[in-house]
Amino acid sequence: MSETLIDVETPNPMRAVATLPTGFGRLWTAQTVSSLGDGVTHAALPLLALTLTRDPMALAVVTAAGTLPWLLFGVLGGALVDRWDRRRTMWVADTMRAVLLAIPAAAAVLDVLSIPLLAAVAFLLALGGLFFDTAATAYLPDLLGRDPALLERANSRLRGTQTAASGFAGPPAGSALLTLGRTVPLLADMVSFMLSALLVRSLPAVPRPAAGARESLLRQARAGASYVFRDRLLLGLALRPAVGNIAFLAVETVLALFARERLAMGPFGFGLLLTAEAAGGLLGAGIASFLGRRLGTGTALTCTAAVEGLAILGLAGAPNPYVAGLALAVCGAGMGATMVLAPSLRQAIVPARLMGRVASTSRMLAMCAAPVGAFLGGWLATTYDLRTPLYAAGGLLLAMTAVTATMTSNRRVETALRNATTPGPGQQPTDVPAR
Repeated sequence: MSETLIDVETPNPMRAVATLPTGFGRLWTAQTVSSLGDGVTHAALPLLALTLTRDPMALAVVTAAGTLPWLLFGVLGGALVDRWDRRRTMWVADTMRAVLLAIPAAAAVLDVLSIPLLAAVAFLLALGGLFFDTAATAYLPDLLGRDPALLERANSRLRGTQTAASGFAGPPAGSALLTLGRTVPLLADMVSFMLSALLVRSLPAVPRPAAGARESLLRQARAGASYVFRDRLLLGLALRPAVGNIAFLAVETVLALFARERLAMGPFGFGLLLTAEAAGGLLGAGIASFLGRRLGTGTALTCTAAVEGLAILGLAGAPNPYVAGLALAVCGAGMGATMVLAPSLRQAIVPARLMGRVASTSRMLAMCAAPVGAFLGGWLATTYDLRTPLYAAGGLLLAMTAVTATMTSNRRVETALRNATTPGPGQQPTDVPAR
């Protein structure tokens, strides 16, 4: 791997010319294949639920179930990932998710599919996703030698292709496959998980972090959570998706119903609406590095968060599907850039021995907030109307942007990267939290 030169005086210190290792290509392919299947299921699950009920609160149950594993097992899952072989954790999780999808497929064939069953499947799929995503997040910086520039480039490619697969191709395919039968999209996702598991098994082994003193799992989990809460930059990076998920889940819970009742869109149109969001996400992922260089990573993250809030307000007032699609595309662009810049920064500054726990703590904060958003969206839609959750979500996103702006400033980013690459005497790289 070629040497990376970091200039801490520029707005974005994560700049370099380096080559991604060959193993990254297999990880990239595995996640792209799996994301395609996820996109199919992402569109099919709410549409499957709509064939069983029109109750917004029942739909909220299915949506919220997919977030509960992070609430119940998030930090402990990260501690386990820091103990386990990360490559093995990924392929086992994908294999189990493939097996799990056979259950709702069989229920659909036997005509016993129900909202409780869909909620249970969503919960278990998310549990598998917890272990896979945490392991993948911890595996990537080890694979790339914790090179900040490589991490930014790799995350841009991962985010871009995942968005294209799960957003562009997946939702329309899921909607179309659903017309062929209720089992078809579920079987398609099952195949994607199996292929992903096979590819992950072929990934190169990476050194595991050196084992520390024997500690209980709970103590190790607390150490990871404490590291996040003591570091204002990491805390700011974690709070944005946490508050954001309240807003986004409030929108997602009612989006299928909003598209049908307010925008007069059918199942295929709903898939295209999700594709518009994915198109913006692909653009955002592609320009994330440019924004970071021009504005600085901290300022870029603040700007993208503001764009998301304004776009959701635009969606709430959309008079037709075209304006709604444009608003979702703009929101997706903000999300796409954020989901390249923030993880790359976190992976560059967090010690390898804590990576699984820090990643899972950050993700847990985000996912714990999601059920609140799901039920808030259902309640606001039931009590008021379908536009109210969208207006509330946009306002919440803008408020969150203002609160966290100083926590993720350019100055804090530059200091954290400088500490990660040039520790003081007696310190290990990335072991110094930014105050």
